[in-house]
Amino acid sequence: MQKNTLSFSQMFLESSNYNWEKIDENLDRAVVGFDASLMLTIVRFKKGGIGYLHQHIHSQVAYIASGSFEVQIEEEKRVLKTGDSFFIPTNLMHGVVCLEEGTLIESFSPMREDFIK
Repeated sequence: MQKNTLSFSQMFLESSNYNWEKIDENLDRAVVGFDASLMLTIVRFKKGGIGYLHQHIHSQVAYIASGSFEVQIEEEKRVLKTGDSFFIPTNLMHGVVCLEEGTLIESFSPMREDFIK
């Protein structure tokens, strides 16, 4: 059965088939699963890569799979490393700076329609 690609992803996706999108010279992102209410992404950062301060309507949770990041949520900054995580409620300003090459696993609710081409 064919599903609308804007509302439903594949149920099984092997890492060898991830569609990596180059965000800039320091960031690559793959969307690895979603439906209308939830999305999971993987973002690879080179040292010095920046997830610039921004805000959105989505609740977000990020897990640091590897590396070290300076994470800013509103006015508070923390250095987090492999195994740490952070939660961003809806509409709060947030961003990261990669201090040591690494990977973030991020979930969004509802899904980020702007990430789907």
